[in-house]
Amino acid sequence: MALDDDVRILSGVRLFHGFSPDQLRLLAFGAETLHLSAGRDLYHEGAPADSAFVVVSGGIRLYRERGEERVDMDIARPGTLLGELALIAPTRWLTSAEVVSDASVMRLNRKQFRRILEEYPDLARLLQRRIAEDLQTMLRRIERLSPRFAG
Repeated sequence: MALDDDVRILSGVRLFHGFSPDQLRLLAFGAETLHLSAGRDLYHEGAPADSAFVVVSGGIRLYRERGEERVDMDIARPGTLLGELALIAPTRWLTSAEVVSDASVMRLNRKQFRRILEEYPDLARLLQRRIAEDLQTMLRRIERLSPRFAG
């Protein structure tokens, strides 16, 4: 895939809205594109997460394991960013991910991402606000759903 194609894909990811073309180019330049066959695991719940993935093509099934049972959470489609917090800080995968149809993903490395944020502090502040807003949105959704799970 050409660098311009990678930049175009990254520009469509909500977390990267507000990045300049040069900043997206830096991010794309350090990304690794992986081509994955259906049935392959991308990562496992609980494993250390040192990078994030942008789904370029195909589908990735996100699930949690409960004993012998797999509980499907979602299907990640093109344009989806998986593991955004892994770009910022050490964390673990909250789900497992399995390729459901042949897929391509861009692997974004935390070390390289943090270098970009150090070079562009305004960008770091923008991301901090965006992540805080996303967490607030997620908390509101959890609050709305909590009555369903009350014993």
